Amino acid sequence: MTSYRAYQVTGQRNFALVDRELLEPAPGQVRIRTLACGVCHSDLLAVEGQRADPTKPRVPGHEVVGVIDAIGAEVDPRWSAGDRVGLGFLGGQCNQCDYCRRGDFVNCTDQPQPGTTTDGGYAEVVYARPSGLVRVPEGFDALTAAPLLCAGITVFNALRAGAAPPNSLVAVQGIGGLGHLGIQYAKKMGYRVAAIARGTDKAALAATLGADHYIDSAAADPSAALNALGGATAIVATASHGPSMASLVPGLQPRGRLVVVGASPEPMPVLTPDLIFGGRSVVGSLTGSAIENEDNLAFSLAHQIAPLIEPLPFTDAPKAYDRMMSGRARFRVVLDFSLPR
Repeated sequence: MTSYRAYQVTGQRNFALVDRELLEPAPGQVRIRTLACGVCHSDLLAVEGQRADPTKPRVPGHEVVGVIDAIGAEVDPRWSAGDRVGLGFLGGQCNQCDYCRRGDFVNCTDQPQPGTTTDGGYAEVVYARPSGLVRVPEGFDALTAAPLLCAGITVFNALRAGAAPPNSLVAVQGIGGLGHLGIQYAKKMGYRVAAIARGTDKAALAATLGADHYIDSAAADPSAALNALGGATAIVATASHGPSMASLVPGLQPRGRLVVVGASPEPMPVLTPDLIFGGRSVVGSLTGSAIENEDNLAFSLAHQIAPLIEPLPFTDAPKAYDRMMSGRARFRVVLDFSLPR
């Protein structure tokens, strides 16, 4: 092959399927043949033109699973052609900035974001920094593993940030692309799990995923319901609505944490007495480093945690994006590159 296909975007939702020249990886990079790419809500940063220069073509996608097929100069020999790897929201720390020197790789100041600041996985080929690569176990189907590289690590690390004691009550707000995974992780981590969603239509699904309790936020005050269960030691808020997330704080036990992963355009109106009395806290959590993502995949494989997915052919990438943005997907749309060229 001398070229590969990619869906690039300019402006707002202006998709174009193009042929790009197949190049050797630059020094310090590897080239990956894409097997699968999850379609994530954060892809809107590229597709809706919410980036520095929307007139410049950009290939979206940051939940990539593929196989290394070429190695650039100066790449650590521990990476080889044929390695099965993944790439998430963060494209690899620089290992030089002050945050990297302190081991805070997520907040590296010189880190590409695949699909936003560099080209991502809506393409047959992706180029990447080795420091951003996640080793994907052979036991994982590529379509299953792809969403775990962003949605999965997001809730996996959020639960760890909650620092809840074993066997305590942990709540997951929202049963969508993040929440349906959060329930599974929380249960397998040994917590008693309360799922919070609006309406009763997801109650049966929540129980299937591992929830011990279901709270219908349309029928009862979620904080009161949590307190009736003894209060939550941690709550992972995935619903992108500031007021509804803030209303959960009184449902925390003393020293409990509300861990926010749903990006909301509205502010969170938290009452200060709810924080002061009981020493409760609200924290944010953003994805994880490559090695943390490997921990996430290993945990997921060991405990049979998997996203509910809707696979679509790579050639249907614009349709897949629209399906994801519609909110009707159950629950993660994944591009499948296994179909013939």
